[in-house]
Amino acid sequence: MWQDFAVAFCLMLILEGILPFLYPERWRRLVQILAQVDNRHLRMAGFVSMLLGTGLLYLVH
Repeated sequence: MWQDFAVAFCLMLILEGILPFLYPERWRRLVQILAQVDNRHLRMAGFVSMLLGTGLLYLVH
């Protein structure tokens, strides 16, 4: 089970690093925009992302 978590963590790091690697200027602008978004909207986006990820994981598995 721990190996699966390690693999998932490594894949997350790879996916998270693609945009900053390919488009560093766009990534910087996106981070600046996100810094101005209020906490409520960020929490909602995070919640929707978690639900979507959970649903997709259920479908794939």
